[in-house]
Amino acid sequence: MARIELEGLAHSYAGAGAPAQEYALKPTDLDWADGRTHALLGPSGCGKTTLLNAISGLLSPTAGRILFDGVDVTEAGTRERNIAQVFQFPVVYDTMSVFDNLAFPLRNRRLAEDEVRRRVERVAEVLDLAAQLPRRARGLATDAKQRLALGRGLVRDEVAAILLDEPLTVIDPARRWSLRHKLREVRETLGRTLIHVTHDQGEALSIAERVVVMNEGRVVQAGTPQELIEEPADTFVATFLGSPGMNLVPCELGEDAALLPGGRVPLAPGVCAAAAAARGGLELGVRPEHLALEPAGRDGTLPARVERVDDLGRRWVARVDLGGCTLQVAGPEGSRPEVGTAHGLRLAAERVRLFAGGEAVVR
Repeated sequence: MARIELEGLAHSYAGAGAPAQEYALKPTDLDWADGRTHALLGPSGCGKTTLLNAISGLLSPTAGRILFDGVDVTEAGTRERNIAQVFQFPVVYDTMSVFDNLAFPLRNRRLAEDEVRRRVERVAEVLDLAAQLPRRARGLATDAKQRLALGRGLVRDEVAAILLDEPLTVIDPARRWSLRHKLREVRETLGRTLIHVTHDQGEALSIAERVVVMNEGRVVQAGTPQELIEEPADTFVATFLGSPGMNLVPCELGEDAALLPGGRVPLAPGVCAAAAAARGGLELGVRPEHLALEPAGRDGTLPARVERVDDLGRRWVARVDLGGCTLQVAGPEGSRPEVGTAHGLRLAAERVRLFAGGEAVVR
C-alpha cells in the first residue's frame, strides 16, 4: 500500500495552452492516506475519471506531480506504479476457472504455488468466492464477476492502491447492496488503499472513510461522510448530498439571528459576526430531517403551508411554502401531513448552516 499525494495536478485534453476554464481537472492538491478507503464523488463529467486515470498512469497530466510514498511517479507507466484498477464493466478471463483468474497476476510474478494458493484462498473467502474457485468464470453472475475482478487486485499484497471506477453501476440494485458490504469488509479485513469513483452518494458515504466531492473539475470539499453532511463547505455540497438535499432560504441578518419570512432563527454570536463580514447574498441552509411541522401558531415556529406530500414508505417528504420560499420537510410514517393545511415550521437552530455568496460562513 502507498500514501498517494497530488501536488498541483491538472489536465486539459486540449493541451497545456488551453484556457484555464477548459481544463477537465483544475489544479488539485490531495493527500490519500495509506490503507484507507477513499471515494471520489460528483456528477458525470466533473473530472473524477480524469483524476483516477492520472493516478493510475493511463493518462499523463498536463501539470503537477503524483507521489507514491514520497516518490515522484508522474512520468512512470502503469506497471511501474504497481496499481490495480477495476473498471465499470468487469474484466475476467471467461475460459479460466475462478481460481486461475485470481492466481493469474501472482503467477505472472513467479510466486511459489503454495503462496499463490494461500493468497487466492484468503481473498476468495473475503469475497464469498471460495465455493466457486473450481468453476469457469464464464458462468458467474455480473456481481460475482466484479468481485472476481476486485480479487485480482486484492491478492497482490505489494500493490500500491486499488482504483475502482464506478464498479457497481452495472450491478442490479439487490446485489449492489451486498457488494457495498463486501467493499467495507475488504477495508476492515485486508486494510488496502482503495480509491472508489462514483456518482452515487449512497455508495460513497457508506463505503468510504473519506470522501472527496468534485464539481466542474475542482475538488470542492474533502472529509468524512459525517463532515460533508453536517458541515458542507458550499451550497453545491449542501444540495448535492442528501435525499433530498439541504434546503436553502434567502435571509437577512439580524442582531443575533437570521431573519426569514414570518420569523427569525437564532444564530451563535460567532456566526453572526462572520456573516456580517462576509460578502454575497446570505442563505440559511437546513436539511429536511431537521425541520418539523407543528400546529400553526405555536411559539418559535414559522407559518408554512403544505403544498405536496410524497410517501416514501417508512417516511414522507413534504413540500411546504414559507413566505414564497419552497422547502422540503422529511418525517416518519404515521405523522403524514395533509396537502393544503397550515402548520408551524420549526427549525433545529443548532443544525442550520449559513452561506454567503455560496460559501459556508463558518467552516
